[in-house]
Amino acid sequence: MQHPEPDELILQLSDLVSTRKCAMRVDASEGGRTLGYLLDKYVKHAPIRDLVRDARITSNSADSLFAIQDLLYASSDKGRLLDMFTGVEFKQGDRMIEPEETPYRQLASVDGRDVWVIDLATDRTNCDYDRNWTGFHARKWLKDPDRYAGFVQNTLAESLGSVEAESVLEMDSTAKKLALLEALGRRVWKSHFENYSRFVGRKLVYKSGDETIDNIMDGAGAICSEKVQALKFLTDHYGFTSEYIIAGGNAVGTAPVDKLRELLVTFDFRFAKRYMRFWQHTALLYDVDGVRVLVDATNGNIPFLFLRDWEAERILGHGDKQPVTVKMIESEEDFYYHRVPQDIPENLFFALDGWMPYTDLMQVFDNELGLYLSGDFYLTPIPFTTDREFERDRREYDRVARRSGLECSVTREWSLDSPLGSQFAKAEPFVSEHVLAAESHLLARLDECEGATHQSGLVIMRLKN
Repeated sequence: MQHPEPDELILQLSDLVSTRKCAMRVDASEGGRTLGYLLDKYVKHAPIRDLVRDARITSNSADSLFAIQDLLYASSDKGRLLDMFTGVEFKQGDRMIEPEETPYRQLASVDGRDVWVIDLATDRTNCDYDRNWTGFHARKWLKDPDRYAGFVQNTLAESLGSVEAESVLEMDSTAKKLALLEALGRRVWKSHFENYSRFVGRKLVYKSGDETIDNIMDGAGAICSEKVQALKFLTDHYGFTSEYIIAGGNAVGTAPVDKLRELLVTFDFRFAKRYMRFWQHTALLYDVDGVRVLVDATNGNIPFLFLRDWEAERILGHGDKQPVTVKMIESEEDFYYHRVPQDIPENLFFALDGWMPYTDLMQVFDNELGLYLSGDFYLTPIPFTTDREFERDRREYDRVARRSGLECSVTREWSLDSPLGSQFAKAEPFVSEHVLAAESHLLARLDECEGATHQSGLVIMRLKN
């Protein structure tokens, strides 16, 4: 007996580097349309709210589609999508497909019924650094303005009280603008300095500013570059003028601007450690009615900085700069802050967002940020493929702890089943729950990246606050 052809078509779009993926149900009659037609109707001009309302796309898939739009299309200053970036290509399987071609369909089974599926992947390796950051942030705010305005209002109410919060939001004096900026900076700073959320929930490899605010509202946080973008996303909406600052441990002297630009073209970091230390860390410099304010809202092991005028100048000025002393796990380190042309931090963020593969693993392991860092605890995975690897790394963590006089727990299993693990779970129940949930996806990413089957234990260190 011949089964009737499916009358349902699913269009699926994946971004290869950022791993963002969306899928939506579209009219089956669209199966014979060209790629260009499908992209224009269901990606660039996708009626996302209608698709969610009609249950043709899930909310998570809708969020991914919104983010993918910004990876494919330029924005106007007011946040309207414009033309596709030059250099974007699309694949079906291993084959490139041109806009005038018709993508092929495949049969698949979804919830026990046959459907057609058109599976597409984006390839942006030939794109340039041409994101309009003003439009990018404006578009992100327009996605859910009530949510982000509510975050700002709640932040002010919690720190200043409801009556004063309403007054500050009028922004009719320099003092009120500074109060708003400081309140938002402190709120972002207070959120967790963490990588665990890359491996749970939506499993975002690298978060944009709005996604970081979403994560903070859910009780989690981010790392320094994501938090800096989150604060700039908020303050851009309220008309603040700001620029990104780069910083790093022992990054003495003039920032090597030309070399950093070169690294963002070649991505050859093999012998570049002495240059890369200049962008280990990021912050923001504001001009509020002529008042210069350096804001560092990252947390982890960085104190909250809100330095005005001459205090900011001591940190950023030419010649003999004053470093910020940062408590690392073993010792203190001097961080030097640098003003640089804005294409350097902006292009770095763009690359982390959509060009550098395995950014999630890089932040945990290469940058040694672990899964969670606070004034009291540092928690990181200890992955291994053999017993010998595990013992080698365990002994190294033990040596570090003994040298520094720190209490340390290293478990072979991904668990908090140790005296120090129990203390951590009691002190940080939210973090503990999310760290334990992160195991499967983090190991899957490691296996995918290195082509081997990994296990992992956990390292917990109690720090000297």
